[in-house]
Amino acid sequence: MTEDDAKTWVSTHWPAESVERLAAYAALVRAGAATQNLVAPSTLDHFWARHIVDSAQLVLLAQAHTAKGGWIDIGSGAGLPGIVAAILQSRPVLLVEPRRRRADFLTETVDALGLSATVAQSRIEVVKAAGPTSILSARAVTALDPLFDSASHLADKNTLWLLPKGRSGQSELELAQHRWHGMFHVEQSVTAANSVIVVAKGVMLR
Repeated sequence: MTEDDAKTWVSTHWPAESVERLAAYAALVRAGAATQNLVAPSTLDHFWARHIVDSAQLVLLAQAHTAKGGWIDIGSGAGLPGIVAAILQSRPVLLVEPRRRRADFLTETVDALGLSATVAQSRIEVVKAAGPTSILSARAVTALDPLFDSASHLADKNTLWLLPKGRSGQSELELAQHRWHGMFHVEQSVTAANSVIVVAKGVMLR
């Protein structure tokens, strides 16, 4: 997927105002990348294809999920997918990021874009949800089994987990299912043939 392809894909699903806010966000990441390693430098010239579409496809998967509550993004880093989710949908988003400089960047980005999102500089294990969690997302954080261990206290039977993975996604899911049960399936990512999205609901220890 080229950058033009990525921008066209986004514009077919969301209005021009949202696309403009995504462009403003991309500019903030590029500026911030001059002082800290927000994303891999090699991906900055392919930011829409590698990062924005990869995050935005999660919003499409979340659209049919009607459970009330907020969206919690685990290990947000540069705001992927949390900032993109805050731009493209209406649920309030909590961006959880333990590293101070990245948390500061997220706070500045939320303020600059006027988003319905808050930032918690914290490890996910100690975060407490203010209300029900509708969506839990995590991109390039850790394997599924330890991820479920660290964040399951924020989920209930209605929480939808949206977890982008590379080629290890299917094998990670098989390992996690030794300890966890629920409704699991794997979606093909639109960004790369060897990338998937693990979608889960009702995740509980066996």
